[in-house]
Amino acid sequence: MEARATAKYVRVSPRKMKFVCDMIRGKEVEEATNILKFSPQKGARELRKVMASASANAENNFGMDKDKLYVAKVYANQGPTLKRWRPRAQGRAFQILKRTSHINVVVKEKE
Repeated sequence: MEARATAKYVRVSPRKMKFVCDMIRGKEVEEATNILKFSPQKGARELRKVMASASANAENNFGMDKDKLYVAKVYANQGPTLKRWRPRAQGRAFQILKRTSHINVVVKEKE
């Protein structure tokens, strides 16, 4: 049995989110929460919220034991990119790409 949670349109680049995802993949939920709590990356805070939601889904919707949960899958896919323009010298403009991520977390119960 598995429980999942998703956060869409998170304003962190998926390239930066993948480093944070790699830190907690395969770890127990309690240990992963502590890792994310003390991690300085911006994406760690968002990932911690999604992971808390996935563990709450497991406990409330599927009746799983909270102490036996571990992070089975965690990944960040690319969302839509916001395109902005910055004025430059001599009347030119420079395009800025503000990337977004879709974060997915799947937790399972150890047997």
